[in-house]
Amino acid sequence: MAPKRKRQETGKEKRASKRTKATIVHSEFPKLSEKSAKAASAKGNQTIGTPATYSHWLLKSEPNSRFENGVDMKFSFDDLKSSPNQTACWDGVRNYQARNFLRDQMKLGHDVFFYHSNCKEPGIIGQCKVVKESYPDHTQFDPKDPHYDRTSSKDNPKWFMVDVKYVRPLDKFITLAELKKTHKAHQSSAGPLRNLALFTKARLSVQPLSQEEWDYILKMEHSDES
Repeated sequence: MAPKRKRQETGKEKRASKRTKATIVHSEFPKLSEKSAKAASAKGNQTIGTPATYSHWLLKSEPNSRFENGVDMKFSFDDLKSSPNQTACWDGVRNYQARNFLRDQMKLGHDVFFYHSNCKEPGIIGQCKVVKESYPDHTQFDPKDPHYDRTSSKDNPKWFMVDVKYVRPLDKFITLAELKKTHKAHQSSAGPLRNLALFTKARLSVQPLSQEEWDYILKMEHSDES
């Protein structure tokens, strides 16, 4: 039985995001209703306004216990490591744009940063990899699950998930504060993280990264900043 996890940012981190203008809608990531999300899928299975393909991602998960309807939503990087075969499904996504990324663009072998959210010190803790492409999220069909969706059916599922496998911890935990500082600097210098979705579209728990963004963040792993 897979653990319950991967919720949108809430509480302290969400308020902090608002204070740093994280609610600004970047042109690459327009807000999608269910109707427009379906229309986007009908026009080629990709989200309106996004590049056709990504191969790098950032996934947010809560590392600390938080109970919802009696179910602990916690799922940390260590939890992934201790899962059978160090692999787990990324379930519980209930945002249409995040769903579209999972369903339509995340492919076998894609690289992923694992991000701890809604905690005392948020940040990127490690790497994992997509090992199974999208399939229906089982939690939408379970009336006892906090993410049950009575409007979804097995004949026409609304929500999807992928499987990810633990790869490695980063040599250094890259904090939200360090990422924010770099993002702000790059906005004025046209640097690689100037459009980082972590700040331009913070509400999403599934975020695409360009190759340039991925490579730069990996370099931060070996920087002396803290």
